[in-house]
Amino acid sequence: MARHIYACPLRWSDMDAFGHVNNVVFLRYLEEARIDFMFTQAAEAGAGEFAGGSVVARHEIEYKKPLVHRPTPVTVETWVTKIGGASLTVSYEIKDTADDGTETVYVKASTIVVPYDLAEGRPRRISPVEREFLSRFMDGVPAAVAAA
Repeated sequence: MARHIYACPLRWSDMDAFGHVNNVVFLRYLEEARIDFMFTQAAEAGAGEFAGGSVVARHEIEYKKPLVHRPTPVTVETWVTKIGGASLTVSYEIKDTADDGTETVYVKASTIVVPYDLAEGRPRRISPVEREFLSRFMDGVPAAVAAA
Protein backbone atom coordinates (compact mmCIF):
# COMPACT_ATOMS: atom_id res chain seq x y z
CA MET A 1 0.00 0.00 0.00
CA ALA A 2 1.26 3.43 -0.93
CA ARG A 3 0.83 6.43 1.34
CA HIS A 4 0.81 10.05 0.36
CA ILE A 5 3.53 11.90 2.28
CA TYR A 6 3.14 15.60 3.06
CA ALA A 7 5.71 17.72 4.90
CA CYS A 8 3.63 20.17 6.93
CA PRO A 9 5.39 23.24 8.33
CA LEU A 10 4.61 24.31 11.88
CA ARG A 11 3.81 27.95 12.51
CA TRP A 12 4.57 29.86 15.69
CA SER A 13 0.89 30.80 15.88
CA ASP A 14 -0.07 27.09 15.97
CA MET A 15 0.92 26.89 19.63
CA ASP A 16 -1.52 27.54 22.43
CA ALA A 17 -1.03 28.89 25.96
CA PHE A 18 0.16 25.45 27.12
CA GLY A 19 3.17 25.53 24.75
CA HIS A 20 2.09 22.83 22.30
CA VAL A 21 0.24 22.77 18.99
CA ASN A 22 -3.44 23.40 19.67
CA ASN A 23 -5.83 20.52 19.03
CA VAL A 24 -7.83 22.53 16.47
CA VAL A 25 -4.70 23.25 14.44
CA PHE A 26 -4.30 19.54 13.74
CA LEU A 27 -7.46 19.78 11.61
CA ARG A 28 -5.64 22.35 9.47
CA TYR A 29 -2.68 20.00 9.09
CA LEU A 30 -5.03 17.21 7.99
CA GLU A 31 -6.72 19.58 5.56
CA GLU A 32 -3.41 20.68 4.03
CA ALA A 33 -2.36 17.06 3.49
CA ARG A 34 -5.80 16.06 2.14
CA ILE A 35 -5.87 18.99 -0.31
CA ASP A 36 -2.38 18.13 -1.53
CA PHE A 37 -3.43 14.49 -1.94
CA MET A 38 -6.90 14.88 -3.43
CA PHE A 39 -6.43 18.08 -5.44
CA THR A 40 -2.76 18.38 -6.41
CA GLN A 41 -1.62 14.74 -6.60
CA ALA A 42 -4.93 13.48 -8.03
CA ALA A 43 -4.90 16.18 -10.73
CA GLU A 44 -1.33 15.28 -11.67
CA ALA A 45 -2.50 11.66 -12.03
CA GLY A 46 -5.41 12.70 -14.29
CA ALA A 47 -8.11 12.56 -11.61
CA GLY A 48 -8.65 16.26 -11.02
CA GLU A 49 -12.42 16.15 -10.46
CA PHE A 50 -12.00 16.39 -6.67
CA ALA A 51 -10.84 19.99 -7.04
CA GLY A 52 -14.29 20.78 -8.43
CA GLY A 53 -15.85 20.20 -5.05
CA SER A 54 -15.90 17.96 -2.00
CA VAL A 55 -17.22 18.25 1.53
CA VAL A 56 -16.14 16.77 4.83
CA ALA A 57 -18.87 14.64 6.39
CA ARG A 58 -16.96 13.49 9.47
CA HIS A 59 -13.61 13.81 11.28
CA GLU A 60 -12.28 11.43 13.91
CA ILE A 61 -9.05 12.36 15.70
CA GLU A 62 -7.04 10.56 18.34
CA TYR A 63 -4.39 12.74 19.98
CA LYS A 64 -1.44 10.54 20.94
CA LYS A 65 1.29 12.93 22.05
CA PRO A 66 1.84 16.71 22.35
CA LEU A 67 3.63 18.41 19.48
CA VAL A 68 5.69 21.53 20.15
CA HIS A 69 6.85 24.16 17.69
CA ARG A 70 10.14 23.61 15.90
CA PRO A 71 11.59 24.72 12.55
CA THR A 72 11.33 21.32 10.84
CA PRO A 73 8.04 20.18 9.30
CA VAL A 74 5.99 17.31 10.67
CA THR A 75 5.10 14.42 8.34
CA VAL A 76 1.47 13.76 7.51
CA GLU A 77 0.92 10.36 5.94
CA THR A 78 -2.39 9.96 4.12
CA TRP A 79 -4.06 6.86 2.71
CA VAL A 80 -7.53 5.59 1.80
CA THR A 81 -9.37 3.05 3.95
CA LYS A 82 -12.74 2.98 2.21
CA ILE A 83 -14.09 3.86 -1.21
CA GLY A 84 -17.87 3.89 -1.52
CA GLY A 85 -20.11 4.94 -4.38
CA ALA A 86 -20.29 8.57 -3.28
CA SER A 87 -17.87 8.87 -0.35
CA LEU A 88 -14.41 7.85 0.74
CA THR A 89 -12.53 7.60 4.01
CA VAL A 90 -9.08 9.12 4.23
CA SER A 91 -6.86 8.12 7.17
CA TYR A 92 -3.80 9.92 8.47
CA GLU A 93 -0.88 9.80 10.84
CA ILE A 94 0.91 12.97 11.87
CA LYS A 95 4.38 11.90 12.93
CA ASP A 96 8.14 12.14 12.90
CA THR A 97 10.57 9.42 11.92
CA ALA A 98 14.03 9.59 13.50
CA ASP A 99 17.21 8.72 11.62
CA ASP A 100 17.27 5.34 13.39
CA GLY A 101 13.76 4.55 12.08
CA THR A 102 11.83 5.06 15.31
CA GLU A 103 8.54 6.88 14.94
CA THR A 104 6.76 9.39 17.14
CA VAL A 105 3.05 9.54 16.30
CA TYR A 106 1.26 12.68 17.44
CA VAL A 107 -2.15 12.09 15.86
CA LYS A 108 -4.11 9.31 14.18
CA ALA A 109 -7.20 10.46 12.31
CA SER A 110 -9.73 9.74 9.62
CA THR A 111 -12.06 11.86 7.50
CA ILE A 112 -15.12 10.90 5.48
CA VAL A 113 -15.10 12.96 2.28
CA VAL A 114 -18.04 13.31 -0.09
CA PRO A 115 -17.41 14.46 -3.67
CA TYR A 116 -19.74 17.37 -4.33
CA ASP A 117 -21.14 18.89 -7.51
CA LEU A 118 -21.05 22.62 -6.74
CA ALA A 119 -23.13 23.58 -9.79
CA GLU A 120 -25.90 21.13 -8.88
CA GLY A 121 -25.57 21.69 -5.14
CA ARG A 122 -25.51 17.98 -4.28
CA PRO A 123 -23.18 15.03 -3.68
CA ARG A 124 -21.95 13.14 -6.72
CA ARG A 125 -20.62 9.67 -7.45
CA ILE A 126 -16.89 8.86 -7.44
CA SER A 127 -15.77 8.56 -11.06
CA PRO A 128 -13.89 5.51 -12.37
CA VAL A 129 -10.75 7.65 -12.84
CA GLU A 130 -10.96 8.91 -9.24
CA ARG A 131 -11.57 5.37 -7.98
CA GLU A 132 -8.48 4.12 -9.83
CA PHE A 133 -6.35 6.91 -8.32
CA LEU A 134 -7.70 6.31 -4.79
CA SER A 135 -7.18 2.55 -5.09
CA ARG A 136 -3.42 3.10 -5.31
CA PHE A 137 -3.54 4.40 -1.73
CA MET A 138 -6.00 1.83 -0.36
CA ASP A 139 -5.57 0.10 3.01
CA GLY A 140 -8.38 -1.55 4.93
CA VAL A 141 -7.72 -0.34 8.50
CA PRO A 142 -8.53 3.28 9.48
CA ALA A 143 -5.81 4.95 11.57
CA ALA A 144 -8.19 5.87 14.38
CA VAL A 145 -9.48 2.28 14.55
CA ALA A 146 -6.05 0.66 14.31
CA ALA A 147 -4.95 2.51 17.44
CA ALA A 148 -7.71 1.03 19.60
